[in-house]
Amino acid sequence: MPNNEKEYNGYLLDQLELIERLEMVIEDNNIEAVKKQLALEKKFVERKLYQKPPIRNE
Repeated sequence: MPNNEKEYNGYLLDQLELIERLEMVIEDNNIEAVKKQLALEKKFVERKLYQKPPIRNE
């Protein structure tokens, strides 16, 4: 859960960038390229989720 507006905006910008990258691949109408890009984006998200040390120090 974001602590403040700046952190929340950072999450929204990350999501917007993801959508823009996927839109670029979709323009080619190549389903295999879209699947490949989705797999790459998933890897990027997982890297953030499982980073050591954790993002938050609780």
